[in-house]
Amino acid sequence: MSLHIRAAQVTDHAAITRIIVPTIRAGETYALDRDLSEAEALAYWIGPDRETFVAEDEGMVLGTYYLRANQTGGGAHVSNCGFMTGEAALGRGVARAMCADALDRARARGFAAMQFNFVVSTNVRAVRLWDSFGFDVVGRLPGAFRPPELGTVDALVMFRTL
Repeated sequence: MSLHIRAAQVTDHAAITRIIVPTIRAGETYALDRDLSEAEALAYWIGPDRETFVAEDEGMVLGTYYLRANQTGGGAHVSNCGFMTGEAALGRGVARAMCADALDRARARGFAAMQFNFVVSTNVRAVRLWDSFGFDVVGRLPGAFRPPELGTVDALVMFRTL
């Protein structure tokens, strides 16, 4: 696999939508309205307050992430990201490559840290990945997320300095 991560372009919007909409509809990992239209989902993902990237292999977009300041003002030195991969990316190291890329880009943009505000505790793959990159669980929000099948589960706040 020759994965290339680059800034998303307008021509990537359809591919990004094909990745993010099924994840949002599943309702298992993101605290977003499962009924968002495709246009609303895309508008969220490529919002003006963030940079959006895609990970592609031989022209096929396998994953996408955004990078932004976690807060404004006094919290603007801490970055935040959202990551999603498509079915074709599973087990291929795409999320790992996107996380490494995001950390590099965050450092290059002068961020001092990265924080994930709401990592669903049952998203074991993500929790394990972020842990492997040195993120610590700095907060637990008991019962803060309700996936479709499990009742309420905890959400984690994960943080690391850059």
